[in-house]
Order: sequence, then C-alpha cells, then structure tokens
Amino acid sequence: MLESLIDTYGYAAVLVGTFFEGETVLVLGGFASHRGYLALPWVIMAAFIGTLCGDQLFFFLGRKHSQTVLARRPSWKARADRAQRLLERFRTPLILVFRFMYGLRTVIPFVIGMSTVPTREFIFLNIIGALVWALVVGAGGYLFGNAMEIIIGDIKHYEREVLGAIAATGALVWIIYFYRLRMRRYDSV
Repeated sequence: MLESLIDTYGYAAVLVGTFFEGETVLVLGGFASHRGYLALPWVIMAAFIGTLCGDQLFFFLGRKHSQTVLARRPSWKARADRAQRLLERFRTPLILVFRFMYGLRTVIPFVIGMSTVPTREFIFLNIIGALVWALVVGAGGYLFGNAMEIIIGDIKHYEREVLGAIAATGALVWIIYFYRLRMRRYDSV
C-alpha cells in the first residue's frame, strides 16, 4: 500500500510540496529514493521545478501586487522589512540562498519583486539557487536514509515509522511556525 501511494503520487507530492516551501517533503522524497520507491534524479527535478515556480510566483506578486498582498498579510511587514535590509546588504548571495532561510523563504522573493532587481537577474539567480537547494536537500534525504540503514540495519521493517517521524517532524515545525505567527498577530493588536 505504501509503495503504491509513493509510486502514484510521490513526484507530484514533491513538486507541490516544494512549491509551497517543502523541505520536509523533499527530505521524504530523498528518503523514498533511498528505499527504491522513487528515482533521486526525478525527485530533485520535481523539487527544482516546484521551488522555482513557487519563488517566481512570489517574485511576480511582489512586482505587480505588493501593496495588495501586504494589506492582506500584515504579519509579513516585519519580515519584509528584515528581508529588505538583507537584500540591500547581500543582494546576490541572498537571492542564491534564501531557500535555506526558514521563515523568510516566502517573503524574500516577494520583497525582491518589490525591489529594483531586474527580472532577468532574479530568474537567472533563482534557477541556480533552486537547483542547489534541490540537490542539497534531496541528497540529504537520501543520505539520511543511508545513515538510518547503517544505524538500524534492515530499515525495511521500520520504514513506515521513519517516514512517519519525518512527516511528524515537518508537521510539528509548521504547527510551531503558525502558532508563533498567530501569537505575533495577537501581540500586535
């Protein structure tokens, strides 16, 4: 059953998950690759396409609809200000590595879209950054599976538990993130 679900929806889940900010999804994809359910190059390709498209969307939202989006998401104001300061100091490096900056990953391409960074420059650097991120995190999930196999031995008996633990950890991170976001909204009122 697990094999069938991963085989049927695995690549699509990686693509959609990484579109929205999916380190956990990509780690799961890398782990599934290690287990032989998915091919690592295709997991990395799906993650690359997903993250690239998501970041381009936020860039163009910042470029065309920044005031509307900020009016609807007042919680982004402080993060957008911080991202703007980072962009002024570290323009090119920031565009290359923002995917690794938890909590700012969605806001940074939006802020870059609001800035004077030319679209072509962002697209070029975004492609490089998306590829590096997909390779590093996807390979990390694959190597995590390898390390678990070395530690546990025959991981086949525990793969559901390991996949569940990875998914639960990702869900816990999201719950904490949204809880903190909600608390900031209440504190600002």
